[in-house]
Amino acid sequence: MMDEDYEEAMREFQSILLQYSGSEINDDAQYFLALTYYKRGQYLLAAYDFSKLIRDIPASEFVQDAQFMLADSYYQLSPDYQLEQSYTKKAIEEFQAFIEFFPTHPKVKEAEKKIKELYSKFAEKEFHNAEIYEKMEYYNAAINYYKLVKDTYHDSKFAPMAHYKLIQLLILKQKNDEALRSIAEYISKYPDDPKIDELKSESEDLTAGLNS
Repeated sequence: MMDEDYEEAMREFQSILLQYSGSEINDDAQYFLALTYYKRGQYLLAAYDFSKLIRDIPASEFVQDAQFMLADSYYQLSPDYQLEQSYTKKAIEEFQAFIEFFPTHPKVKEAEKKIKELYSKFAEKEFHNAEIYEKMEYYNAAINYYKLVKDTYHDSKFAPMAHYKLIQLLILKQKNDEALRSIAEYISKYPDDPKIDELKSESEDLTAGLNS
């Protein structure tokens, strides 16, 4: 649709909402007004109107789709991992609400996939923080951030990366008992990882050092 078409559609939906408040077609107009905002890339306005439908017309047949689209509006607003992530958090909350209230909806799988993608932004942000501390040689702070990524975002691709980096810093700081436990955990979690042979060798060296 052209912008002019969207503008005309919005005026029509807004007119219906004003003239026929409380009528049977009110929820149709509310939903399609929100959807028009969404398609124009006006995601905050879309989120407002999707949430208004959910709040004001809870018996509407559009509530399930509106809940998904509310979450997806915030998903579209979620920025790169370096930036402030309040929209990311809101998107996760609304997708989780969608899954909880409408577990049989055909878009549940898509919602789950998007939640995982959104969580990955938090993982990447914390992993990046850890790398910065490591480069600055603030090793204890780096260790804490790598632990955070490993434990909190264990389903993200950054978890094994953080876990491996954590092991290397524990060895560097001569925290050998903790390094051995972390290596054993890594081998158990990622048995097919190409770093396993290297870690087994490091484990043997650490064990030999403890026993000498």
